[in-house]
Order: sequence, then C-alpha cells, then structure tokens
Amino acid sequence: MSSEVNLNRLAVFVALVRAGSFTAAAETLGMTKAMVSQHLAKLEQELGVTLVLRSTRRMTLTEAGSTFHAACARILAEAEAAIEQVGSDQEKPSGTLRLTATSDYGTSVVAPALADFMRSHPQLQTDLVLSDHVSDLIAERFDLAIRMGWLRDSNLRSTRLGSFRQLLVASPGYLAGRGEPRSLAELPSLAWVSLALLSSPLRWTFTAPDGSRRTVRMKQAAQANNVVAAHALVRHGAGVSVLPDYLVTDDIREGRLVPLLAQYRLPEGGIHAVYPGRQPPAKVRAFIGHLRAWLAAQT
Repeated sequence: MSSEVNLNRLAVFVALVRAGSFTAAAETLGMTKAMVSQHLAKLEQELGVTLVLRSTRRMTLTEAGSTFHAACARILAEAEAAIEQVGSDQEKPSGTLRLTATSDYGTSVVAPALADFMRSHPQLQTDLVLSDHVSDLIAERFDLAIRMGWLRDSNLRSTRLGSFRQLLVASPGYLAGRGEPRSLAELPSLAWVSLALLSSPLRWTFTAPDGSRRTVRMKQAAQANNVVAAHALVRHGAGVSVLPDYLVTDDIREGRLVPLLAQYRLPEGGIHAVYPGRQPPAKVRAFIGHLRAWLAAQT
C-alpha cells in the first residue's frame, strides 16, 4: 500500500457506492464517468486492494471494499459535522466564553455586563478570570480580554469600546485637617497613594483649561499593586491618588470621595476588547456588541 493516499478519492468512492453506478456518481459529482473510474482505479492502486468488482451491467463491493466504505462514510460524516459546527459557531453564540479583565474593571463593569449578557444567551457558559497581569490569550486559551489604558503592540486584534477619565481624588476624612489643594503646586505636599504597575507612578501631567501642560512629581506615602487596593487606601484616608472614573463615580456622588482640582484634565485611557484570530466566533462578537451597548447606556 502506498504511504500517501489522496483523501479526495475517499469522497469519490463514497459517492460512487451511494449512487450505485459510475454514471450516476459522475452526475452527482459534476465530473465525467471516465474521471470517476480513474479516481477509483488510483485509489485501489494506492491502497493495494480491489474495492469494486465491475461488469458491463453492475458493480459490486469486495469484502475489503465494503469494510473500507463503512469507515470512509463515517470519516466523511464526521468531517461534515465538524464543518457544520464551525459554521454554526460563527453564526450563533455557543460553547464557553472564556474572558479576562483587570480586577477593578472586571468587578465594577465587566461582571455586571456579563451577567446581563448571560440572561440573553442561556445556552452559553462563561468563565471570567480577573487578573492585573497581561494574560497571554493564546497560551491561556482566552477568547477575549478587556484591557484598559494604552495597548501594547501585538499580533492580536482589538476593538475600542470607549474611554475612561482619570480623576484626582481624596477622602473627606483625609482632607478634613488639611483642606483641599487650590493649585498643582500643593500636590507634592500631600500624601500620595501610588500604583506600582504604572511605569511612572509618581509623575503626572495635567492639562489646564488653556491647554497648557504641567508635570508634577508626587511624594509617596503608600503604594498598592492594583487599582482596587489603591482605591481602598484612598477611601480610608491614606492619601490622594488618581483613580479611574468607573471606580469612583459612585463614591463621589455619595460623598465618600472628593474630586480635586477638577479644572485640570489628565489623559483619558481607552477601553479595548482584544482577541486572537481574524474572525472571532459568534460568542465573542456577541459579547463585544453587548458590552459596547452596556457602556453606552451607562453614560
């Protein structure tokens, strides 16, 4: 038997057996009768066995041909089912949606949006992993990542969902004995809660109403390794920090935090959906659309 068998001939062989004749098989396959016969002859040559006994009026499977046909029919059926499943996955959300986000944004935004999404797609299972390190989507088998800020260069695909503001805040308790700062020049005298994962956690550039910029270096009083921890420290009076709007809006509205020097702006960060592959499956496309609508409804 040849070590290489042309697998396309398997489909011709199965079609021939199903049709019952070379003429009928040729019509089904859209090829000539001679070509069907040639494919069969080459397949028998590659296998080193006779599959079909032919006469002028009929064709009959040999014992080897009958066994081989059953196996080929099963293989082709499984291949067709796999192709259909892939197509279905591209058209209708199914399976498990495995996604990752940072602990702060994942808790405050992604989890509520995902819970709402699940009510609309009860056939889907979800696996939400919150982590403050940048996950390898391919190695860790994630379908999707929601990433904040400024994206690194990569081979992954991304869709911008929106943006968030960075706000300078402190608790009323911390400000009680000091008063609110009136200018940027006062910031270095305040206790600063820094975020360790930033490249320059103590240097911040503010934009004034007239468009001018000023960079201020803060004095660190405490450091946290993620935004959730920094938020907790600030809320409990440890000092001043810059935190994302989605995390502090409720605190500001309910008086647990106070925005400082609101006339100055800090750079806005992006909210991105990041995924591997050019054609994300339907479950990924559906959640991206849902999260975009969810964010729009919150503004």
